[in-house]
Amino acid sequence: MLHEKRATCLIIYYSRHGNVAQMARLIARGVESVDGATAMVRRVESLTESSAHATSHDTAAQDAVVTLDELANCDALALGSPTRFGNMAAPMKAFVDSTVSQWLSGALTNKPAAVFTSTGSMHGGQETTLLTMMLPLLHHGMILMGLPYSVPELSHTKSGGTPYGPSHLAGSDSKRAIDNDERALCLAQGKRLAEIAIQLK
Repeated sequence: MLHEKRATCLIIYYSRHGNVAQMARLIARGVESVDGATAMVRRVESLTESSAHATSHDTAAQDAVVTLDELANCDALALGSPTRFGNMAAPMKAFVDSTVSQWLSGALTNKPAAVFTSTGSMHGGQETTLLTMMLPLLHHGMILMGLPYSVPELSHTKSGGTPYGPSHLAGSDSKRAIDNDERALCLAQGKRLAEIAIQLK
């Protein structure tokens, strides 16, 4: 039986090598496993779309670029970025910095939000990246959601995965595939985000 309430979960990412894009799609699958929930996957633009450095490894260019209207109208939000020196990548930060009008209007207040990341090394800043991505969402008045330890993969993962949100260990060449634990955590995050979004509506 479908829920009477419906929720649109917006999943926004920036990806250089495709790993964060794959995580976004797994989170979307988790969202859409919940009756009444719809996932909308969008990307942020590189700072210089014409730059080979910015686009040569972007394997997810088929996804539409997010608009501020889509952000304002969503019922839940997930942000994903690779790690850059323990913080989100510059294109994601630039997008977040462009949301002042949504902050002024309170468009995101009381909506659930989650964050996810991918790093080249095990201790390459996964947790700090997730935490710093949360800070602007707190300023927007969003309700932050991590992953509870009731998700069994969180306790036995040997790669990515944190209570602050899903993460992926991509390796120094960014070619390590998302493993079963990381996949399960992405799916769990999407499912939880959708369930809470529907409850809050």
